[in-house]
Amino acid sequence: MPGGPAKPVQAAERSAASALASAGQTIRVVATGYTAGVESTGKRPGHPQYGITYSGVKVRRGKVSTIAADPKLFPIGTVLYIPGYGYGIVADTGSRIKGRKIDLYFPSTKQVFREWGKRTVDVRVIRRGTGKVTETMLDSIGEVIAARPNKATSG
Repeated sequence: MPGGPAKPVQAAERSAASALASAGQTIRVVATGYTAGVESTGKRPGHPQYGITYSGVKVRRGKVSTIAADPKLFPIGTVLYIPGYGYGIVADTGSRIKGRKIDLYFPSTKQVFREWGKRTVDVRVIRRGTGKVTETMLDSIGEVIAARPNKATSG
């Protein structure tokens, strides 16, 4: 066999694959905040990737905000409703964002500390991602959310 024998699938890999969140599911996570700045990303204004997420879209805070998550649990493009924050779409990853942790985008560190800090919250999966996010998708999701308020919190 080229490259040697196939390695057995590790138990952790199997459990990660089975842990993928599905639409309608509520999952308890630890949520922290991040910014586009050097304190969160190591990048400064002027860096070509400043404010650009892993998926390639620009960070944003609005009707639907960009968030970071472990793609083994919440694939890129997954839309979540986060109580106290609003709707977020997984557009980013982070070296410390593994398992049941998410990172919520805020424009400044002052806002991270004043508006969020670190919380344990039950997030609702609105739509499971397919591994892709575009600016057009973000705009479209924002329009749908604006047209259908409070749907995430109803039974």
